[in-house]
Amino acid sequence: MDIRLAIFAGDHGVAQHGVSAYPPAITAAMVRTFVAGRAGVSALAAANGVHVRVLDIGVDDELEGVPAEVQAWKVRRGSGAIHLEDALTPGETAQALDAGRAVAREEIGAGAQLLLSGDMGIGNTTPAAAMVAAALGLPAAEVTGRGTGVDDAVLAHKLSVVQQALDRAGDRLADPVDTLTAVSSADLAATVGYLLEAAESGVPVLLDGLMSVACALTAERILPGAAAWFAAGHRSTEPAQSLALDKLGIEPVLDLGLRLGEGSGAVAAVPVLRSAIAVLRDVALLSELMPPS
Repeated sequence: MDIRLAIFAGDHGVAQHGVSAYPPAITAAMVRTFVAGRAGVSALAAANGVHVRVLDIGVDDELEGVPAEVQAWKVRRGSGAIHLEDALTPGETAQALDAGRAVAREEIGAGAQLLLSGDMGIGNTTPAAAMVAAALGLPAAEVTGRGTGVDDAVLAHKLSVVQQALDRAGDRLADPVDTLTAVSSADLAATVGYLLEAAESGVPVLLDGLMSVACALTAERILPGAAAWFAAGHRSTEPAQSLALDKLGIEPVLDLGLRLGEGSGAVAAVPVLRSAIAVLRDVALLSELMPPS
């Protein structure tokens, strides 16, 4: 089976406001690590026959020396701090959605039979939590998790940032595309486009953690029925991911307490899927074992 992972990378303005355990510069460093094939998901993908592609959609860095194809669909450098301003302009939202759709078309055209969705962006659990809150009509307190493993003080601040973002966006959260403009990011909007294109093309997608599941929930808001093409590789430690999975009616394959991101949980589930395929394809039916009557 041809399995392809697309990792959409971007920076988030909220990362400059104390919501993560790591500095924003890690995003660009990790893009370079993906290109070099040395990231955690790179090792998992190599072990499981998964093709990996990383795309700079909104990294706040020029990424000099990185192959041009990595930046072919870049929308902007960084996204707005969502508690203070919109993440994107409406035009950038449309551009990001189109970019994600184009990437899905390219991967399907290259032979993908199963697409995987991955992410990279310090601070990205903050806008993803806001996206889930917007879709489900929930307050920040019910969707905000520890992300990279922040302590109680940072978690309380992060919760406040998410709630400020929701309050600032107000009634616009009733519209899924306006939600992307107000509280998502370039990379998350591109992921939504990627999922929409896959669903419309009839190609299944194995989701990863909070970011891809938040985007799947948004895709379902835009295109009801899209979720029929989605499965989830794992249950993450983020409460918003479980809430979104419940709304989508998706039971994840694995539950290992993962919080790495990158698409790692989706790739980790690939051996289970391959095993299921082998059983369905190769195991004899009882009717085939019984002698003719």
